Amino acid sequence: MAGLELLHASQAAGLACPQDALICFVHWQLLSHRYRALGTGDQPASPGSVGSDSSCALSDALAQPGPNERKSELLPPGWNANKDLYTLRYKSTDDRHELLLKGIMVDSSMILNIMDCSSKQVADLTLSVADYIDPEHLEDFHRVYKNVEELQTRIVTGIISPLGAPKEKGDPEKEPKPEKNVPPAPAPDCDPFRIPPRQPLRDWQPSWPDPLGPFAVGGEDLDPFGGRRGGMIADPLRSGFRRPPFNPSSGLPSRLPPGAVPPGARFDPFGPGRGGPAGPDPDHLPPPGYDDMFM
Repeated sequence: MAGLELLHASQAAGLACPQDALICFVHWQLLSHRYRALGTGDQPASPGSVGSDSSCALSDALAQPGPNERKSELLPPGWNANKDLYTLRYKSTDDRHELLLKGIMVDSSMILNIMDCSSKQVADLTLSVADYIDPEHLEDFHRVYKNVEELQTRIVTGIISPLGAPKEKGDPEKEPKPEKNVPPAPAPDCDPFRIPPRQPLRDWQPSWPDPLGPFAVGGEDLDPFGGRRGGMIADPLRSGFRRPPFNPSSGLPSRLPPGAVPPGARFDPFGPGRGGPAGPDPDHLPPPGYDDMFM
């Protein structure tokens, strides 16, 4: 409500009817949305005159502001000369919008009609004067206006927002920012020259079960034939690590010295012997206290 009390105080002596106080409130709302008053009438006032005929019809072709007209926060002289038809002109602080406001009294209601002279866009709003103005206390600011929040909302949504609020000069936050042509970011960890794509070590998961799993501890002892891990028995042949392939160039114990077979050469095994490393003795871990050799 900042500024409304000062505006009312400057016009309190000239408020002769409830619609005068309502026009003051509309004027204050336009000031709050960065509009300033130019003058009265459909066209600019000629030098030395108070204002043009306020009873003329709405004109689509408005002249440019006259040389004596300046944007002001005050209501222009003679703004309430006609109690049935109020005609005021406004211009935005960024000089992009010029508005023609008309308040027409019909019985006990006021029809507010506003037009943007540049875009020819029109908005209108009908208000019941008795719902928002107390005619018994026109000079008392604290009692003249009723349902202030509702009145403010109806004016903003009815005749100000449809026309678009002007932008304040020098405000970088309200100026449109140019869009920068930023190339799209490449997919993370993606190498088009490598198939399959690389995976970071933090995402690599081993093939064996989680050793911290609640059912992995003691699984081998409870089910020795189930192929599970996590028991107390240390079996080097089932430790989970791959066995190195047979390399004939490293030689054979008591058969071939190291280097006898060139690296990469074809090698046919000869002589008796098992093709792979010997497995464990079936009796290497008998049950405790069991002496049967045929087990």
